[in-house]
Amino acid sequence: MNKYLELGQIVNVKGLKGEVKVNSFTDDNTKFERIPKVFVKHKNDLTEYEIEKVGYNKNQVIIKFKNIDTVEEAEKLRNSYIVVDRAIFGELPDGVYYIADLIGLDVFTESNEYLGKVDDIFSTGSNDVYVVKDELGKQKLLPGIDEVIKIIDIESGKIIVNLIEGL
Repeated sequence: MNKYLELGQIVNVKGLKGEVKVNSFTDDNTKFERIPKVFVKHKNDLTEYEIEKVGYNKNQVIIKFKNIDTVEEAEKLRNSYIVVDRAIFGELPDGVYYIADLIGLDVFTESNEYLGKVDDIFSTGSNDVYVVKDELGKQKLLPGIDEVIKIIDIESGKIIVNLIEGL
């Protein structure tokens, strides 16, 4: 399990006063308002920044970092990732997982047939959908419902599923 969680990617600047546009990876963009400091990861370097102001524009988060006051300074942050220490959010309730922890897990049926690895997870509104990709690149979409997802074992790196009719 990675110590840090990616909250979003800085994709552009906004205006001339050092604000940046962020594509959020979270299910709740207001999390940025509750975090006083974040790390900006550029390549393998982590630099801590204090968040001065958070705003929203369409589906993006607009962030003003303290001491980033010009478009030129903000431009240097483009294509970097905003990360936080996962401990800042505390323990998750049972049965709730960070998507980052599920990506890459091996997926098996209840009869131990290997289906592939979790490649992506997206929300449809009513439930999540797990995108499982096999060695040949073929994808299988599995609804994230109790009837299908039987066991998630992050420690052993695998998920056990029940392939209901139609999957």
